[in-house]
Amino acid sequence: MHFELTLSATYQFLPKVNTTRSSIVMDQFGIGFEQGEHCIAQDVPMSLSSGEIALFTGESGSGKSSLLRAARQQLSAQGQNVLSLDDLHWDDGSLVDLLPGEISQSLSLLTMCGLGEAQLMLRSPQELSDGQRYRFHLAYALAQKPDWIVADEFTATLDRRLARVISSNLRRLASKSGTGFLLATTHEDIVDDVQADQHLKCHLNGQIEQTSSPSTDRKKKEHALPTNAGSLQGPNRTGRTSLGGITGVTTSG
Repeated sequence: MHFELTLSATYQFLPKVNTTRSSIVMDQFGIGFEQGEHCIAQDVPMSLSSGEIALFTGESGSGKSSLLRAARQQLSAQGQNVLSLDDLHWDDGSLVDLLPGEISQSLSLLTMCGLGEAQLMLRSPQELSDGQRYRFHLAYALAQKPDWIVADEFTATLDRRLARVISSNLRRLASKSGTGFLLATTHEDIVDDVQADQHLKCHLNGQIEQTSSPSTDRKKKEHALPTNAGSLQGPNRTGRTSLGGITGVTTSG
């Protein structure tokens, strides 16, 4: 399915009480309380299809998260099943038991998200580090098979090497499964690995740079990636796991 979105992000300044401290600030700088509506972005076009990735990047306060929410709302309004990593909940149990579907699919998802060590698969989410728990969030969301997955501050808590590997694997999985992704991050190091179909780079001055990746170029890049990243890799008892063709020692971080 194809979707034509028009993204706008505005909010109203809330009324405030004029206190002694706020009066001192206003007197010192010659300003008053902001009033009316603040426009972050207005009528930004975005063209997306199922299985594609939209990436919003920029510094904190540049409006990337607001545009991400606008895209999510419009897709939901068009009947799409949109799942946010922040909305996930699960019962108690080990990682491999919490994922629905065939065991081979569960093992493949866990490995692809950086949880391929056998001991980790038998732990509960509460026993994981913050970084490991984020990776399980991603695996669990993919297992639900939504139309779109939303991830604000994508890979922000991960080691940057692992963040790039997961980003590359995510690109391949989106194309293969038909699941689309709406991602926002302050980190620019994953841009080339994600290979987003739509990239909106937000600036603090209100400017937005928008670039599209032609499908022919994307397919060419996918063909050049290691072919074993999306295949099932069994638990490795040695404590080493292969992620997207990169093999390294598995840590608890």
